[in-house]
Amino acid sequence: MQIRQTLKKGIKILMEEEIPSPELTAETLLIHNLNCSRTHLYSHPEECLSQNTFNKYISDIKKRASGIPTQYVVGHQEFWGLKFVVNHDVLIPRPETEHIVEKVLECIDTSGIPRDQPLQIVDVGTGSGCIALALAHELPQAMILACELSTKALHVATLNADQLKMKHRVKFIKGNLLAPILKKGFGSSMDFVVSNPPYIGREELENLQPEVRDQEPQLALGGHKACEAIYRRLIPEAHEVLKSGAPLILEIGSNMEEVIVSSFGKGWTIPEVNKDLQGLPRVVSAYKQEDENCPPLGNRCYD
Repeated sequence: MQIRQTLKKGIKILMEEEIPSPELTAETLLIHNLNCSRTHLYSHPEECLSQNTFNKYISDIKKRASGIPTQYVVGHQEFWGLKFVVNHDVLIPRPETEHIVEKVLECIDTSGIPRDQPLQIVDVGTGSGCIALALAHELPQAMILACELSTKALHVATLNADQLKMKHRVKFIKGNLLAPILKKGFGSSMDFVVSNPPYIGREELENLQPEVRDQEPQLALGGHKACEAIYRRLIPEAHEVLKSGAPLILEIGSNMEEVIVSSFGKGWTIPEVNKDLQGLPRVVSAYKQEDENCPPLGNRCYD
């Protein structure tokens, strides 16, 4: 069957199942199966597909029509300009999570720390490894620890580190929040703690789109009785592992600003809230208050 006919068939199947953006999804899946560009798709509409390629494409279309996210069908998602392997064991990286990476780089630049300094960073709940590996990509001398409770997610993150040729740059550690970091004796040693924790509350979880609620791992989404529960554990743990004057940077849900800001208490600077491109609160950051004898973050000496 020709490309034009195949694309029309894919769109028709998706429209019948009321899948959002059927044209774009059909294009994406056909580009994936043909390993070609969008330009090629429309400049060669009469090109014929092999039977095997056509069958695989229709199979992928039916997977998407059944509710499986496109990213899981094709097996990858772009984040920070890097290509990440994704499957049902990890949350699909979202564009808004890139604001965490942006905030880290902003903190470094405004503090006067050269980006080639050997900073120590820990990413909590790394999932696919997208935040940790994006930071490793930007900070060539950073030592990055990435904690994750799920063994399956750690496998995906390790695979991503290997494929991005950064396996030696990030150390993946199994454990709950910062417990494994504290256990290893890294108290008061980290320059940054960053996290996109599971923050969907139990009631909110039930109201998510089915393709998110039923397809992405609930452990990575949340499901706690209170959406802020994990932050109330993470914030004091971060205070223990951070150096004096070092920041904790967190992604939050768009309706969580007030409750998360109020979760920072004694020992922290006043939290700053940054909005995403839609104008919604997305990243909260605060610095561990400095000891009087501790030099500013940008003036420290690094071994």
